[in-house]
Amino acid sequence: MSSITTGEAPRGFSFQEYMTCLTGIVWREGLRFLHQRERFVSALVRPLVWLFIFAAGFRQVLGISIIPPYETYILYEVYIAPGLMAMIQLFNGMQSSLSMVYDREMGNMRTLLVSPLPRGFLLFCKLLAGTAVSLLQVYAFLLIAWFWDITPPPSGYLTVLPALILSGLMLGSLGMLISSGIKQLENFAGVMNFVIFPMFFASSALYPLWRVQEGSPYLYYLCEANPFTHAVELIRFALYGQINWISLAVVATCTIVFMIGAILAYDPSRGLARRGPAGGEG
Repeated sequence: MSSITTGEAPRGFSFQEYMTCLTGIVWREGLRFLHQRERFVSALVRPLVWLFIFAAGFRQVLGISIIPPYETYILYEVYIAPGLMAMIQLFNGMQSSLSMVYDREMGNMRTLLVSPLPRGFLLFCKLLAGTAVSLLQVYAFLLIAWFWDITPPPSGYLTVLPALILSGLMLGSLGMLISSGIKQLENFAGVMNFVIFPMFFASSALYPLWRVQEGSPYLYYLCEANPFTHAVELIRFALYGQINWISLAVVATCTIVFMIGAILAYDPSRGLARRGPAGGEG
């Protein structure tokens, strides 16, 4: 007999029930990732092309002076490695959001969101699962980059993990927020191009901001305001055992804002339920 008919207060969920939900969602995302091997390959091909071809061509043109967190002159491919790590997470966040649009069209999203567990927790589990997948891709990239003589301090492989988790959550929650406004799967590719490429190129991923400022002060301010720039710098400093406090504050704030926006957008009274048949959840 339910708590409503007996007049009892509804029972809260136990920690074990929350963990069961988290495990189930992460496991589902992991299985999907394993079954989509081309997703793993494409996630690595993209940054490796930049590393092996683009960086080799511009090594002599774009020399990098001694700037924090580096204590000596570095090769160009060493400089862009943190930006390529963040790029992997950016594309993974958008691909995870693409899967949410697909699930919404197929009706799977409705099954998730009608669970009695809090909606915010369900979306956070989905976000955490996508971040875990991106970590596997980033460390696979670091392993290949090691053979290319991109070797941060051994402790850097561990100290960069919290930065990768936070940046993955930020970029994943941004993708989740964007996916809440996409009504059809066909429209997502165009939206991705308008988000991914401006964020990536208008950042410090490929060139130091002091070089950008020399060429265009307006572009410099745009890069400074770009959350992806701070994700890159957070990873860059963490890879060498340091903390960029400004980038940490920006990334943490953006993660909270994007996540709250995604939770509100996926609320039935605001988002999915109001889209009707076009959204696939009416």
